[in-house]
Formats: sequence, C-alpha cells, structure tokens
Amino acid sequence: MKSFLLSLFIIISGQLQAQYNTYCNPVNIDYGFTPIPHFSEAGRHRATADPVITLFKGNYYLFSTNQWGYWWSPDMSQWHFVPRKFLKPWHHVYDELCAPAVFVLGDTLLVIGSTYEKNFPIWMSTDPQQDNWKEAVDSFRAGAWDPAFFADDDKRLYLYHGSSNTYPIYGQEIDRHTLQPIGKRHDLIKLQDDKHGWERFGEYNDNNFMSPFMEGAWVNKHNGKYYLQYGAPGTEFSGYADGVYVSDKPLGPFTYQEHNPFSYKPGGFARGAGHGATYQDKYNNWWHVSTMVINVKNNFERRIGIWPAGFDKDDILYCNTAFGDYPHYLPKGPEDHLQSRFTGWMLLNYQQPVTVSSTYGGFHANYAVDENIKTYWCAGSGKSGEWIQTDLGAPSTVHAIQINYADQDADILGKPTDIYHQYKLWQSTDGKNWKILVDKSNNKTDVPHDYIELPSPVKTRFIKLENAHMANGKFAISGLRVFGKGKGKAPDQVEHFIVFRQESDKRNAWMKWEAPANAYAYNIYYGIAPDKLYSSIMVYDANEYYLKALDKNTTYYFAIEAINENGIGERTAVMKVQ
Repeated sequence: MKSFLLSLFIIISGQLQAQYNTYCNPVNIDYGFTPIPHFSEAGRHRATADPVITLFKGNYYLFSTNQWGYWWSPDMSQWHFVPRKFLKPWHHVYDELCAPAVFVLGDTLLVIGSTYEKNFPIWMSTDPQQDNWKEAVDSFRAGAWDPAFFADDDKRLYLYHGSSNTYPIYGQEIDRHTLQPIGKRHDLIKLQDDKHGWERFGEYNDNNFMSPFMEGAWVNKHNGKYYLQYGAPGTEFSGYADGVYVSDKPLGPFTYQEHNPFSYKPGGFARGAGHGATYQDKYNNWWHVSTMVINVKNNFERRIGIWPAGFDKDDILYCNTAFGDYPHYLPKGPEDHLQSRFTGWMLLNYQQPVTVSSTYGGFHANYAVDENIKTYWCAGSGKSGEWIQTDLGAPSTVHAIQINYADQDADILGKPTDIYHQYKLWQSTDGKNWKILVDKSNNKTDVPHDYIELPSPVKTRFIKLENAHMANGKFAISGLRVFGKGKGKAPDQVEHFIVFRQESDKRNAWMKWEAPANAYAYNIYYGIAPDKLYSSIMVYDANEYYLKALDKNTTYYFAIEAINENGIGERTAVMKVQ
C-alpha cells in the first residue's frame, strides 16, 4: 500500500492542480489564437503581448492583448481564465482589449484597451474573479493607444500613452471622479537612438529600414521618484526591451536612467522582455511582466514572461533576466531580487540525440532540443501515440520538464475555452524499460507551455513524451526541455574574454572568448558598475557575440560564465570597458 501511494503521489494527474514551488518562462497560460485573419495567412497561431499584472484583493490579475478575457491567480503559478469581451458591437475592430490599461482605485479594478477613438468605455469591477463588470465611464475621451494609468499618493490620477516611431510618450492628468482628461497633454520622452544603441530598430539594432518604435508606457513610484517605463525598438525582435526615465514629478521633466534598458533578454530559448508592467507581489517584492518574441508565422506572434525586479540601494530600477527561461523559485516571503532565484537546475538535453515516431516535412526532430523557440519538430499527425524521445546523454537527476507546443496546421481564430492537451511522460534508465513519470491523459486544460515540477527528483537517462490529444493541429514541439543535475563536472572558467568597443560608434561592441571544451552555453553580464551587472545575455554554441545595445556615453563593466548540464563555471573577473 505504501508503494502504491508513493507511485500515486509521483504521477501528476492532469485533473489536479500541482502546487509548484517554481515557475519557468514562458508563462504557461492558455494563450488564445490571433483573431485577425490577415495576421495568420502563414498559419493560424497563438499570440498575445503587452501584459499587465496587478495585485487586487489578494489575487493577481493578468490582462494582455486580444485574449477575449483575462486570468487571475492566487500565487503567480496557477492561472484561471475568465472569458469576457469588453468591446461593444459598434467597435468594429479585431483588437479586443489591445495593450490594456489596468489600474486599481480603492476597492475597484478598472480596465480599458487601446483606441484612438473617444467612444471606448472604462470598465470596473469589485469582483473580477467572476465576469462581473459594469461601465465606469461610457466613453473615455482621451483616445489613448497603449494606455497606462497611475494613481499617486495624493489621490491624483494620470494617464500615460503612445505607440509610434514618430511621436513621443504622452502624459496627462485624469479627473479621479469623472475619469476624463483635465488640463493639457504633455510630451514626455522620445527615443534617442543616436545615443542609445538598444533603441535602434531591427534584430541587430542597425536601423535597417525603419525608425524604431516607442510604446508601452508604464509608471511606478519609489522613494518619491516617478519611473516612466517604455518599450523599444520593435516587438518583433530578440532585443525588444523596456527602458526607464526618472523624475521628481509625475509629468516630468524626466531624466534617462543610466542603467538601460532595465528589462532585457536578447538570448536563450525564448527572447525579448519589452512592453510590460512593473508590480509588487503579496510580500512587496517587485516583479516585471513583459512580452517575449516568437515571430515565425507573424511579427506579432508572442508570449509572456515574468522576471524578478526591484530598486537597488541607489534607487536604480533593475530586472533580473539571467537564466530567465530556466526554472526559478517562487517567493514565499520578502526576497532580495538582486540575489538570483534560479533553482540551479540545468538544461540536461541540449542538442542531445532525439528519436521520434514520425516527422512532418522539414520540421526535424532535433529542433525540439536546439534551445530556439522559433524552430520546432512536428510529427506526421496530431494523433494519439505520436511520440518524441530525448536522451540526456548520461544518467542524471531530473527535477522538472517543460513542454513547449508549437502551432502547425492549426485552424483556430480567437479564443476557444474547450481545447486541451493530453499526454504521458515516460522515463527510462536504458531506453528499453519504461516507467510512467507524468500522466496527463485525463487533463482537460490548455497547456501550450506546460511546466512540470516533479514532487521528487528522478534519476534517469531517457525521457519520452507521448501524445494522447492535441489542443489543435499536428503534434509539434518547439522545446522539450529537461531540467536537473548532471553527474559530471561544471565547466571550466572562460579564458581570454575580451570586449572590443567600436571607437567610431560606442554603441557597438564585439566580445570574444576561448570556449572551454566542457561548456555549451555562456552568460554574459554587463552593467554600469562592477556591482551593477544587471544586464545578461545567454549565448549557446558560440565564442563570440556582437552587442549593439550600449549607450554611447556610458562606461560599462563585463564578465562571463560558462554553462553545461552539470552546473555553472566560475565567473570571470569584472572588466572595465570605456
């Protein structure tokens, strides 16, 4: 009986909600499919972006673009979807709550989407766990795209907005009682890509064919200062990031923070950390939620990530994205987010051998283990019994698994609430004799980025994912990612790390290093002081990196560490680069 109960405990049922101590980006929510037909001509696909998370009455509420509803969670782990359409019949647009503004006034949560019209309502609810909303204002007369509201300590309310590669971010006071604009609209900030390399348009920050975009305003107040945040240079790119200006007044003037962008994740499996919102959890820890990039079937194919954030002793706003798509511990109380929340569970199956039940076209098996969310393996069908098997290369201790589904031959527009994934995960020490590890064959939820933290770690070598039911389309996986501890040695320290900063354009730098034989990836850290290396870039299978995201007139400090399935090598001494 004891053995049976233990087995029952280890097998995670799809009908139960696992109580995780950890999370892994992208956030595992039931992302809707783009509702816009001409955005899905290259294939129907899931898409959302521009997220806001707000703590309200002890729960977290997550709103994002075009989801026909929103989510709530008690713990930032298990999210519950509430279907809701906020637009009225005469709002003839596909963008149901595009880049929504969400804010709290007293005991009320309020929301409005982006619009240049002046006939969109602001909605309010005191019980948003249910679809229980009414109009606070029938027609909001500001006409704001990418809006954000900020309620100050003195009860005055402000609106910030803008999304353009021409116009600035605007700010304006809003009457708290009528919820209508008062006073004049202020021009607050504009991009200065001639000084700030990260603000340049393009995947390689080269302003290749278009001026960069500034969008996604957000404001927080800390120690009497106002932090005006914004996204740039374009949502399609790995370097999509959030910057910040600081002021003593809610409508400026604002000064560019020396550490910028403060939210930045250009490397790793899932990239991008722009157009988001900074919020506090139940323990007053700061977090930043933002947009992650896929950009395969459409420029606006995107996901959501959350990152530990905060303000350092010098009131510098930072965001910790190091190992940002690996498992991290959830908080159980106040935490110092300058200290890593990374579990130390390494990726065990990067570029390891893969076998599959079938392959559709050129969507090859090893795309499922190449640490690139843009590529994926696809089976010949979506039928039950299709499978993918990954070899960890050696017996290892497995703590968690992330299953990232891709969209192939999907036929959905919009947000259904009756689709779901079902599967089984098997493990084997020899690739011949298999034991069930996770059974979600009875699951009835949509889990496009399912993350499974095992109740107890398992020592094994092979992991097999067997399909039982696809939410839609063929059985396709962009990342079958196995996390834990290998039995070998952590990588050696990187040697001969050097940073060449371009003399004629200080926005650009070229980094090179001697790759240890036992490393498959690297974290490059840099920042504005030896103790402020707040920016990080994860690089796989390379010993060089071109960085074009520096600010022209800033002195930087750099260090690098090597990574493999067994651990993290010693970080190099900090290097000053002028």
